[in-house]
Amino acid sequence: MSEKGCIKCGSQAASTKEVAMTGTGLSKMFDIQHNQFIVVYCEDCGYSEFYNKQSSAGSNLLDLFFG
Repeated sequence: MSEKGCIKCGSQAASTKEVAMTGTGLSKMFDIQHNQFIVVYCEDCGYSEFYNKQSSAGSNLLDLFFG
């Protein structure tokens, strides 16, 4: 069985952060950050993947990132 890790560097070290971003149109003009994401990133090379916060639980994201 092969070990899984970051698709860029193979590292097993990953962390998560929550971020919010503006959309387009009026939300951008008024700086309304209604798009919320969880970012899973490799601590070694910085490769990142964004996941819509409403679509999955944070505890499952590390499994998705590492396969």
